[in-house]
Amino acid sequence: MLNQIVFEYPLAFLIVIPFVICLYFCKPKMDAIFFPTMKFLKKATKKSMLLENALKVLIILLLSTALASPIIRDEISVKNDKGYEISLIIDASGSMAQNNKFGIVKEIVGDFLTKRVHDKIGLSIFGDFAYVAVPLTYDKNSIKRLLNRLQAGIAGSSRTALYEALFLSSNLFKNSHAKKKIAILLTDGMNNVNNIPLDVAMKTVKKYGIKVYTVGIGNAGDFDPNVLRKIAQESGGKFFHANSKQKLKEIYNTIDKLEKSKIKANKYVKKRYLFAYPLGLALFLSILLLFRKNRELV
Repeated sequence: MLNQIVFEYPLAFLIVIPFVICLYFCKPKMDAIFFPTMKFLKKATKKSMLLENALKVLIILLLSTALASPIIRDEISVKNDKGYEISLIIDASGSMAQNNKFGIVKEIVGDFLTKRVHDKIGLSIFGDFAYVAVPLTYDKNSIKRLLNRLQAGIAGSSRTALYEALFLSSNLFKNSHAKKKIAILLTDGMNNVNNIPLDVAMKTVKKYGIKVYTVGIGNAGDFDPNVLRKIAQESGGKFFHANSKQKLKEIYNTIDKLEKSKIKANKYVKKRYLFAYPLGLALFLSILLLFRKNRELV
């Protein structure tokens, strides 16, 4: 749990109990001098003693708190670069705005990101042209924030640069040392941009040993299943067709299970010690109490 305040030595608080008992039952015996106004003096003394005792208890409580060693404990996960590296390639062309397809994809991809705790993930977008939105990173929150701001048509609305997107995203793995390299390519259209031929994109995929899962979204005829199946089969991946939100969700869940990372993150605990605060306050109150006692003696 992040930002959790805990005490390393909580038994130190037990010191307060014997102190309070002794404060009320171990009073020092003093010679008594009687005055005619003793009744009023007793009232004044009683109020003074209550305040003094309250200060003493508070000082001991603060000292006990310091002795108990309060800390803010941050549990930090250190990701292992030997885990999976995943490139998400998402069609953001104008057609993805129909029936809120892009909004549904963003929601499901967001859930997928949450599950891939220990993996490096990158995000590429394509429409009229393709670009890498986020390089491979462990920072899933940054990807989610950017994903939420993206809209269909952000990379152009009339064409589909599918092969270019596959080529660019494959180059994300150029310097990768990961054992598992995966790409998930989602589209609702057919490639109609000739900047990068399919065979060039596939050579790059194979060069870096990337397994590509392809997802055709929408109705039959919206996309080319033969091309998507070819990309998946030649890279060792799998082709899926989603014509509903539930089906798309099931596909991402299936991919998550098929490529489940078995590598756990190393964790360490970062401690921030806070004992100086109660200790400093106890010292201040002790000086205040001492000053008050000296005034009474004058």
